[in-house]
Amino acid sequence: MLLIRGSVPGSGPAFDVALAGHLLRCAGREGPAAVLRVSRPARPTVAFSRRDTLAPGFPAAAQAARSAGFEPVVRAPGGRAVAFTGCALVLDHISTDADALSGLDARFRDFGALWAAALQTLGIDARVGEVPGEYCPGAHSVNAGGTAKLVGTAQRVVKGAWLFSAVAVLDDAAVLAPLLTDIYRHLDMPFDSGSVGAIGHPVEQVEAAVLAQYAALFELVPGELDAAVLDGVGLADHRVPA
Repeated sequence: MLLIRGSVPGSGPAFDVALAGHLLRCAGREGPAAVLRVSRPARPTVAFSRRDTLAPGFPAAAQAARSAGFEPVVRAPGGRAVAFTGCALVLDHISTDADALSGLDARFRDFGALWAAALQTLGIDARVGEVPGEYCPGAHSVNAGGTAKLVGTAQRVVKGAWLFSAVAVLDDAAVLAPLLTDIYRHLDMPFDSGSVGAIGHPVEQVEAAVLAQYAALFELVPGELDAAVLDGVGLADHRVPA
């Protein structure tokens, strides 16, 4: 598995979310068959799902993000809106799979458990499960003690390949909670600001803990993406018009 660490120089939030979807479409063809990309956000971001964009209140939600200094983008995986600052760790795992759809539930379960195990090595009471009122609710979120969401997970499946994405909030929960309150109000979705948590450890520690769990399951080969693959990344579907 090709391990890519860090952001592409000069890239921004739209490119970061577009790259994940592009690698999924290219998996096993123009691009590598299996990729684990670990990065930090280039700027404060609110990543909406395509489902969010259909809500009547989406334009107001996007403007709320901009007014708070966050860039709104549309991400490839499903779920609902997530917000993060530079104090976050983003993981995109792409792999070819002839029967990608049938493994959807198992991936949520297995990789959720992987994240929980990684955080437990840092002394966190990490558990897998939905916290009532959380943003981007999901049965396989990773939380602290069953009360605050720390890591959100989402997937996207295409013919012959899948993408598993995880966003871990390391800090800035106090900034994210009021912003998400506004956004979910505009999207007309339930939300409890008290459900927003943060891991509270340096990014280097969290990244090392997660990669240690991955290394126990996969052979990780550090490398870079070919320029030809990067040149094919399209941003139009991921930008939110002002």
